[in-house]
Amino acid sequence: MEDMRLNVPLLRQRVPNLTSAARSVGLRSATVSNLCTGKIPVSRAEVRTLVALASLARCSLDELILFGERFEMIETGIKMLDLFAPLVKGGTTGLVARPMMGQLVILAELFYRLRKKGYATVLLKPEGDHPEIEDVTGDVEVVCNSVEEAYAHISRIGSTRDVILAADRSHVLSNEIYTLQDRLHQADVVSLTTFLVDLKGEAIDEDLPFGPLETLWQFDADLAVRHIYPSVNPLLSTSEIIEGTNADPLHQSIGQKAKKLLRRYKELRFLVQVQGKEGLPVSETQTFMRGERLEAYLTQPLYVAEAFTGTVGVTVSLQETLQDVQRILEGVVDQKDIKELMYIGRLQ
Repeated sequence: MEDMRLNVPLLRQRVPNLTSAARSVGLRSATVSNLCTGKIPVSRAEVRTLVALASLARCSLDELILFGERFEMIETGIKMLDLFAPLVKGGTTGLVARPMMGQLVILAELFYRLRKKGYATVLLKPEGDHPEIEDVTGDVEVVCNSVEEAYAHISRIGSTRDVILAADRSHVLSNEIYTLQDRLHQADVVSLTTFLVDLKGEAIDEDLPFGPLETLWQFDADLAVRHIYPSVNPLLSTSEIIEGTNADPLHQSIGQKAKKLLRRYKELRFLVQVQGKEGLPVSETQTFMRGERLEAYLTQPLYVAEAFTGTVGVTVSLQETLQDVQRILEGVVDQKDIKELMYIGRLQ
């Protein structure tokens, strides 16, 4: 029972507007979202929920529920992402943000890093005038102006190389992206990992802005305003790698402890903003201090931003990140100044 999960690709293909569809049959979109990401195990779902989802997807329960399938992580070397919401190879990742929160910088960085790893990188340009997308094209192997052009290119190279594809939410709303993914699956592409962005920033408050996802990166305005980059919210971002039953125990344990610390730190920050640090209860001072240091450590210099920041980009392996975060949780860097932890790689 522990290896059960929803057939997210099937749901994505057959129920493109899952939020509205779920509500129409009396399901909470948040519940459906948590089931899709594995945050709620399928074994704990109500039977009526699973039956309703199967009905929406026009499939049997045997088709809707998969058993024993493991997810493979693509390690990016970006501390925040690898720790809290790892990238699923062959899955679909949604970046949810308003403009100017840094989603295109992260997309460009991932294109840069994954191309170095041998992935073919493809950008499907959205319709209309989006000059900001030009910030990404420099690190993309091929820029396509239509779905048919993307299909032709990916089907040609995808038999020999893993492919990274990025597209805008407009292609989700038209259902073109899911049709494209299905066609490429039938064309025996080795592996297609998809990034979906929302250039207009219209869907940040929706529970399922892109439909079912394997990974969700929710960007945070407060982090962006304070220049904490990447400004990905660790409390709201999810991944099948972490939430699924096959997660690595050490990764899962350290990630959960770090998330718990950051959640409490965020609550205490509100109190500090009102009353100052002297208003903190003595029992919470250490928690606040370690939360500050963990948040600072999770910032990271990016390669694509070197020309703007003057700081050389760095890569930190997941194993190194886990070791460093464990040290922060244990208080090893309690005496370090916050500035010493901002925009570094590993702990010194």
